[in-house]
Amino acid sequence: MDLKQLTYFVTVVERGSFSRAAVALNLAQPSLSRQVALLENELGHRLLDRTGRGVSMTQAGEALLVHAKVMLDAAEQAKFQIKEMRTDPTGRVVVGLPHRVAMGLCVPLIQRFREKLPKALITVVEGLSLSLRDELISGQIDVGLLFDPAPTALLKYETLLRERLMLVAPAATQLPKQVSLQSLKDFPMVLPSSPNPIRNLVDAVLLPKKISLNIIAEVGAVHTALTLVENSMACSILPESALNLSAHHMKVNVSPIGPPAMWNQLVLAIPASRPMNRLTLETTKLLRELDFRMAHKTES
Repeated sequence: MDLKQLTYFVTVVERGSFSRAAVALNLAQPSLSRQVALLENELGHRLLDRTGRGVSMTQAGEALLVHAKVMLDAAEQAKFQIKEMRTDPTGRVVVGLPHRVAMGLCVPLIQRFREKLPKALITVVEGLSLSLRDELISGQIDVGLLFDPAPTALLKYETLLRERLMLVAPAATQLPKQVSLQSLKDFPMVLPSSPNPIRNLVDAVLLPKKISLNIIAEVGAVHTALTLVENSMACSILPESALNLSAHHMKVNVSPIGPPAMWNQLVLAIPASRPMNRLTLETTKLLRELDFRMAHKTES
């Protein structure tokens, strides 16, 4: 089938009449009618019925419309991607990073981006995983790294890192080499409030086991929870990399939790249905290549 004829057919359907479609296509109406007739002859079915108000689709026309839109979209995407291969990608890509990831990875990410994609611009948006997820869905962000995001058919997830949760206590607190789930209730706790991914993970593990924590305060961010621990206000349950948010590591004591251990996940998130241009594809490759564990070490 001729792509131009498919374009004419779809335009007639969308405009509702041959006359309006001819104006939109800047084409004489007899020429438009002839091209649609040639398409009907090729397929052996009438696709459109003329009515007093314009046109209506036949059953064959309805079936063709679905396939025609897919083929036209695929053709446009193919032309776009092949055109982009001629030169280095240009334009702007927006990358979403949680705050504590940005601290360790923003510098190497931008350095490598400038080396690999010198004609393009990267914008890094920092925020909580929940808000970054919403911005990915709405199209404000092109690609992002998220901690334990809620499942959705609108995004594709790829796990890049799993990290064990730790009990973080004031330096004067004596901790065993490993803290059992049951013994967590013996420590006064300050935790990020729901829907923070860490809090959701802790609740998902402990609530089914009917383990109630001694929570003395809830806060909005991991950094705030860590600051309260450093000031001997309480303990907290945080990933080990969260310690990179502070320059005062000597003020806390850390012990792994388990068994069973609790793990959070850092995932690469991309829109499920939105076509990615070459710039976004190259940026996702750069994100996959970053050494997340080394970034944590260099910040400690």
